[in-house]
Amino acid sequence: MSEHISLDQRRHSCAHLLASAVKQIYKGAHNAIGPSIESGFYQDFDMGDYKISEEDLPKIEEKMREILKTWGPFVVREVSVEQAKKDFAENPYKLELIDDFASQGKTITENDPGNFLDLCKGGHSDNPQEEMKYFKLLSVAGAYWRGDEKNKMLTRIYGTCFPTQEELNAHLEMLEQAKLRDHRKLGKELDLFVFSDLVGPGLPLFTEKGTIIREELTKFIWSLMKPYGYTRVTIPHIAKADLYKVSGHWDKFADDIFHVRSQKTDQEFVMKPMNCPHHTQIFASRPRSYKDLPIRMSEVTAVYRDENVGQLQGLSRVRSITQDDAHVFCRLDQVADEAKGLYEIIQTFYKAFGMPLRVELSLSDPKHPEKYLGGAEVWERAEGQLRELLREIGVEFTEVAGEAAFYGPKIDFKATDAIGRIWQLATIQLDFNLPERFELEYTDDTGEKVRPVMLHRAVLGSVERFISVLIEHYGGAFPVWLAPVQIGLAPVSDKHIESAHALAKELDALGIRVDVDDASETIGNKIRKAAGQKIPYVVVFGDKEIEVDPSTGSGRDWMIRVRGEKDQVKMSKGEFVERVLGEIKERR
Repeated sequence: MSEHISLDQRRHSCAHLLASAVKQIYKGAHNAIGPSIESGFYQDFDMGDYKISEEDLPKIEEKMREILKTWGPFVVREVSVEQAKKDFAENPYKLELIDDFASQGKTITENDPGNFLDLCKGGHSDNPQEEMKYFKLLSVAGAYWRGDEKNKMLTRIYGTCFPTQEELNAHLEMLEQAKLRDHRKLGKELDLFVFSDLVGPGLPLFTEKGTIIREELTKFIWSLMKPYGYTRVTIPHIAKADLYKVSGHWDKFADDIFHVRSQKTDQEFVMKPMNCPHHTQIFASRPRSYKDLPIRMSEVTAVYRDENVGQLQGLSRVRSITQDDAHVFCRLDQVADEAKGLYEIIQTFYKAFGMPLRVELSLSDPKHPEKYLGGAEVWERAEGQLRELLREIGVEFTEVAGEAAFYGPKIDFKATDAIGRIWQLATIQLDFNLPERFELEYTDDTGEKVRPVMLHRAVLGSVERFISVLIEHYGGAFPVWLAPVQIGLAPVSDKHIESAHALAKELDALGIRVDVDDASETIGNKIRKAAGQKIPYVVVFGDKEIEVDPSTGSGRDWMIRVRGEKDQVKMSKGEFVERVLGEIKERR
């Protein structure tokens, strides 16, 4: 039986097991919600007067294993609102959910594996003692009830569950690796970005070194896009609220929009949460002919989202989000070629980082059409276009209902990093709705006015989030082309400093980023600092590196410390420079 249960069912069932254990240990605690998530599950609790930490997790785990021995198949039953309120009379969170479900006309369902009644629609284990035994509690965090910072802060316990002990062990090992690679820790150690209380939460400040990484990434993307005919545009960071009311973002992003009001005109503006509405107005600024299409606009620019403070996390979740954004306005018969070009750009980009991609076709949820703009016919047409494109390319893909953007279906690319984690980063989105809402048009070859089709695309998505992924993917040891400092020079003594700076200037002129450590410290300290900064190459610069071999008239060979290698490498200056320039050019 256990091989037929889904991972979500195992994990969701474990969330109930966790709730049962906590309520038995901490009398008076209330469980709120406990869903399965991509990496496991969590359960939120109002702990009352109790305060728990990760030190309490082994005790809770022990109680979970004790309870699991008594559980059988989950029994789900429909109940009336009155019965549900009677059953959960002591739990204010369940009562609130019951009222919400009732107001929406939803069926109220309860489940019970034998000795723990909970409010839930189902989707559980039929054989808990076998299917749920490989679990582990991971961490404790705070979370506002229903994600609203105006509500009470609850205690959230995270855990995970797998079909086998081997899979669980592999996941726990990955989590240990992830701790060592945490971008917040490495970002500080490598001096890449900082946060300031005076600037505000979720608003990262990038240092000189962090800015180098940002610029190298955006230059790389532009080098890939320019051959496909993309042009750069620039838009302001604010707009009238009307722009987003027309686009539909006003309703969909209502809770996330930063509002700005002009003191002089009392006019309402917003900090842009999206770039696409601005780009539609560039298209609409003058008459367009079918001969003008496709029009490909590209921009790297910030958008702003009023994220809850409790959900902010380093560069992974911020309020100032730099988007690598592009939009294509094209004819219907051009969609396939344009999307194929974007597919090729994305594949080439991720190959440079050694991150294999998995492709998903994200579709609308037919059970909830109210979540999306446009009618069923438009969606059917758009989804069919992308499905046919992927089949034509010959790539394996999975269809996922309910994951589309509110304005159209999309092709999502899931990248796997060095320790096996999967990240959703790149996307190609097909949109018939914004052109309709903004009444965009072009003149076709018969003189008729026709709506263009719009393609949205992101290669790395959020620059901030992608940098957080890269820091952890490489463990801070960036490849030469991306490293903020590519060569470190460590002068042996004060008399070598001038020559080291002269060499640095020479290398800088060739496009190589160099740092001279001219501190009055021992060579041992300088080498250790360079290793801590994960600089790819370090040259101890002394008499030998300055000397000229009288028999050849050229410099003597250097001994070069290569990051990650125990033994030094012997090379002439010319060979070394050629090697570094080659790695930069080939993005290695």
